[in-house]
Amino acid sequence: MIGRHTKLLDIVNQKNRVEVVKLAELLGVSQVTVRKDLDTLEKKGLLRREHGHAVKVSSDDIGNRLAFQYELKQRIARMAAELVGSGETVMIESGSCCALLAAELAFNRRDVTIVTNSAFIASYIRQAPFVRVVLLGGEYQPQSQVLVGPITSLCASEFYVDKLFIGTDGFSSSAGFTGNDYQRAATVRTMAKYADNVVVLTESTKFERRGVAKQFDASEVDFLFTDDQIPASIKAGLIQNGIHVQTVPVSAGEPNQKG
Repeated sequence: MIGRHTKLLDIVNQKNRVEVVKLAELLGVSQVTVRKDLDTLEKKGLLRREHGHAVKVSSDDIGNRLAFQYELKQRIARMAAELVGSGETVMIESGSCCALLAAELAFNRRDVTIVTNSAFIASYIRQAPFVRVVLLGGEYQPQSQVLVGPITSLCASEFYVDKLFIGTDGFSSSAGFTGNDYQRAATVRTMAKYADNVVVLTESTKFERRGVAKQFDASEVDFLFTDDQIPASIKAGLIQNGIHVQTVPVSAGEPNQKG
């Protein structure tokens, strides 16, 4: 089913708006099956339904980023979730891989507490029965659905955790890990002061670009979970900086652990 959902999302994201009849034809399933799939994906915020059609969500919406390479991000999230045991308290910042990590923990661990500045994540896992969510206050950014600024930093200072999970918008050997929003980058740096380990979840494509605001130097990050298309030279440099790098194949398969 996951593979079919991924194909469905790819079609909708390419075409922006697709008839249910056409989706059923392209996927080789019944219209009833397509409608059930659309119900599931709409509840996850990955697309919108209009009468007889599936519609791509706004390009600035986190749901759109979540829909892009959904299956790969889910494998990255599942691998990162292995760091967390039942009963643990963790911090999770915003981002599509982080949202899937939160869901993995919320639905497949017991008594996990998630401290987050992401209203999207809090809503995304709201139906999980055995998770406690602490949503940090602050200035609300509607597109990314995150809370940032000095109030968020003050709220984060009330917690001390073993792991902070974050996404990133880019990386370069000279600038380190970077983001596209200064306030979010500043907030996540403050959150890191109250965590023993910083864990980055991202697709390898982020290593081909650089954001505008500094998040962390490579030496400040403890774990990286990504896919096996990360450039070999960058991977070697990260390992040299003491980062535990773990990768999943771009196509489904067993995780690779390096470093």
